[in-house]
Amino acid sequence: MKNLFLFCRAGYEKDCAAEIQQRAAELNVGGFVKTNNNDAYVIFECFTDGDADKMAKELSIDSLIFARQMFAATSVLKGLPEQDRVTPIVDALQAVTKGGELRVETPDTNEAKELTTFCRKFTVPLRQGLKKSGILLAKENPKRPIVHVCFVASGTAYVGYSNSNNSSPYPMGIPRLKMVAEAPSRSTLKLDEAFIHFIPKEAHEQRLHSGMNAVDLGACPGGWTYQLVRRGMFVAAVDNGPMNDDLMQTGQVKHYRADGFRFEPPRKNIYWLVCDMVEKPSRVAELVEAWAINGWFKEAIFNLKLPMKSRYKEVSQILSTMAEILKDHDIHDFQLNCKHLYHDRDEVTVHLWLHPSRGASY
Repeated sequence: MKNLFLFCRAGYEKDCAAEIQQRAAELNVGGFVKTNNNDAYVIFECFTDGDADKMAKELSIDSLIFARQMFAATSVLKGLPEQDRVTPIVDALQAVTKGGELRVETPDTNEAKELTTFCRKFTVPLRQGLKKSGILLAKENPKRPIVHVCFVASGTAYVGYSNSNNSSPYPMGIPRLKMVAEAPSRSTLKLDEAFIHFIPKEAHEQRLHSGMNAVDLGACPGGWTYQLVRRGMFVAAVDNGPMNDDLMQTGQVKHYRADGFRFEPPRKNIYWLVCDMVEKPSRVAELVEAWAINGWFKEAIFNLKLPMKSRYKEVSQILSTMAEILKDHDIHDFQLNCKHLYHDRDEVTVHLWLHPSRGASY
């Protein structure tokens, strides 16, 4: 296939496009980007047939900052007839065999969402047609490729596949998280999604368990602290503003009325550092670097508020600088990942794990 389809947040197409252009060049794949503002997707069209398959296999979806999901795709199918949309889609997918799952999707825009009811109803006859042709297995198989059919408009779709070991587990790359009434703010969903995204489910018992000590810089009113408390952690909540009363009643939170940029943890057995302060991204990165150099945490999740322009360029530079500074201070064993999560807005979420080779212990 010649096209790589990438889902992203509406308004971030240029950032997703700049990133995929650079990453394609790193794989020696030639091509060009096709996108429009607020479409919530980007198409990278390769010059050589088969290069999209190569990118879908070799380019880790988790390594992409602004793409939520991607799949190798055929050229766009236009004018799909209302009386029989199944046949042309099945014909276009002949290169795919024994798929394990079907996802009929739309980009994440209000206009595209109007097709959601149609997509849900259309999934049934399409699945039957794909099974009959051998493109889909009779039963779902999580180890086989995922077949994608993404309607970008009525009668217009991109079709293709993603590899099950290099794909978001969620349709359109969007996890469905529920806002709980006890949480002090909607920002709580950002940290909840970050834990789900960055920490493998099988590692939650070791790296997100009760009894851990954590620090929340810029904690007020407690949206992120809530996620730590509900996992049984003890939290130093640092903020000059007031904290949620219910959180304080748990006995798991100690409130420090202090400037997060000047605070030093009284205890040196902090496992988690989290930070969602509204500050310049470079300043937040420097703060986390200082904590890392001092050895004040094991893992950190923090948000970088994005500028209006050149967002991919600035984020890439900050991450590159952070990695260089850690290495300059003899910290070579670390993992640094970044994602524009669904519950993020004009920000990205970064995860830094120091000394992962040691596991969850210091």
